[in-house]
Parts: sequence; structure tokens; C-alpha cells
Amino acid sequence: MLSEIQLKLKELDSKLDELRNYLDIDKNEARLKELEASMASPGFWDNQEKARPVIQELKTVRAVIDPYFQCRKEFDELGEFLVIVDEKDEEDAKEIESFLRKLEKDIGSLEFKSLMNGETDKNSAIISIHAGAGGTESCDWASMLLRMYSMWADSNNYRTEIIDMLSGEEAGVKSVVMIIEGPYAYGYLKSERGVHRLVRISPFDSNKRRHTSFASVDVIPEIEDDIEIEVNESDLRIDTYRSSGAGGQHVNVTDSAVRITHIPTNIVVQCQNERSQHKNKATAMKVLKAKLYELKMEERKKELEAEYAKKQKIEWGSQIRSYVMHPYSMVKDHRTSHETSNVNAIMDGDIDEFIEAFLKWKARK
Repeated sequence: MLSEIQLKLKELDSKLDELRNYLDIDKNEARLKELEASMASPGFWDNQEKARPVIQELKTVRAVIDPYFQCRKEFDELGEFLVIVDEKDEEDAKEIESFLRKLEKDIGSLEFKSLMNGETDKNSAIISIHAGAGGTESCDWASMLLRMYSMWADSNNYRTEIIDMLSGEEAGVKSVVMIIEGPYAYGYLKSERGVHRLVRISPFDSNKRRHTSFASVDVIPEIEDDIEIEVNESDLRIDTYRSSGAGGQHVNVTDSAVRITHIPTNIVVQCQNERSQHKNKATAMKVLKAKLYELKMEERKKELEAEYAKKQKIEWGSQIRSYVMHPYSMVKDHRTSHETSNVNAIMDGDIDEFIEAFLKWKARK
């Protein structure tokens, strides 16, 4: 048994060396030292606006190197344990198998992260959900997706902030925009862009009939302040209005909500979650910059027509994933063919298997 384990460790050692190069661990280590030195300098914490991007980059760098060195530590500890282990001891054998399974799982997670090598994969994500045709049914489905992504974010220790929401007339939401802040949030969630279809017995139908609902999900990377995106004031139309969302009396007694229209592209963004008009404008500008950056990237890739001029309709035939709750339980991704019968777990935010399947599928294309 020990000889087999040692062969396996040799294979994992080689894999870790490959990941060290692929993930630029040496370069990231050097950058980590620079960031830590900057944070230790006098007066660093006096300017929170300048400190924030440094802290965010530190988290991003650590999200790469910490898991790698954790895998290296587990590898070394297992190697040391093999030296003193008694392979005839049943308890020792079980412990070795447990150590090895954990190491293989953690290295697998590291390989998974290496698939996110796009220019903006490390960024936070801005996710927009829009109910399709179908009234209350689709609005309820949009709110279910909002809950799913919120729970996924919580389980991955990401911070979430809803910056705009339009409630449905009876239930759910017609549209919602949420920022999911943390390293690689966009790299993970870019797999979710597209139309999502739900089949279930409607809780709003007194005859308990089966209904099909649709909602679209769009995901773009949040753009850091140091990325140059030119926005001319003359190209903007800025409107203020009273917030329509829930949240206490303060939200609708003043015209604090802000809507910005970028006239050349007709991109519209809005924010209404803060009391301050100034803060809402700053957040809306951040989302606008992200959308303009995404537009610029699409033009560079010559996919502008496919991504923006020919947006898929939110209806049958255009979905990327189906969630079936009746007459059987199944969630299936139509791009990767990955599926599961555990619908409840998926709706509770356990979507990593679909994210991983998509990234591996995309890497093979």
C-alpha cells in the first residue's frame, strides 16, 4: 500500500509544480510583500479611498497563493507521516487514506481555480436578474434566483449589495442588480449568464397546474478604479427620483435615487439603496464603467453583435439551464449536459458543480 501512496504523491508533487508555474506563485508572493509593505507604511489607513483597492488586491493575491501553500503543507505532512506509519496498523491506514483524499480534493480545487485565467476573472461581479414573460410566476422565479446567488455568495464568504430592485406587482422581483464582492466572484459567476427556465406546480395557481417560467441573468466584472474608461459628462443624462424600494421612510422622502443614461450606447444604470444622492451616483457610475468596459471587450473580440445587438429572448428555446420541480426533480445545464436531481440543494446556493462543469467545458472549446 505504501508504495502505491508514494507513487500517487509523486504524481501530486508534479501537479503542484505545474500549478506553481501556471498560477505565477513566485510573482504573486513578491506582489504580496509589496502590498503588505504598503499597508504598513505610515498614514496608509488615513485615506480609505486609496486603501480600499490595495486591500482588495491583497485579498485577490491571497486567494491564489494561500490555497497553494496549504496544499504544499498537506503534501509535506503526508510525506512525513508515511515515514513513521505502520502500514499493518488499520487505524494508520485509514488516516493515510483520509489525508490523501483531502489532498487530492484540495489540489482539484486549485486546478479548478487555474481555469479562471481571464483578464477580469479575479474581479468582483455585478449580477443582473430580469423576470421574463409570465407575470407573477416569472417575478417569483427571479426572486428565487436572487436567493440562490445570495446563498452561494454567503457560503463563499463574499459580500453582497443590492443596488437596484424593482418589485413585482404581486410577488417577487421584476429586476434586480446586485454586486457580489470578493476575489474571483466574476470568474465563477460568468458561467451563469443566460436564460434560466423553471418548471413547477405554481403556488399562485389555485388549480395547481404546472407552469414554466423564465428569467435572464447577466454577469459582468466590477472594474477597478485604476482601469481607464473614458466617460464624457456630455454623454450622460442624469436623472434623480424618489426610491420605490422598501427599507424605511428615509428611502422615499427625498430624490436620492439616481439613474444615469449613457447616450452614445443607450446603457442605463440606476442605484437607489443609499440615503445619499452622491453615494448612489458614485455606485451607478461604477456599474456604468463596468458595462462600458464589458462593451469594449466584446468589441475587441468581435462579438458585440452576438452579445448585445442580438440578445436572446427570455423564453423557450434560449435557456442555458432548466430547473424542473414537477413531475420529477432535475437541474440540467444545456451547454455542458451536467445535471443533478438535488434541486433543493441547488436552490440553496450549492451551484459549484455547475460552475466547475462550465469552466471545464469552456476550457476544452
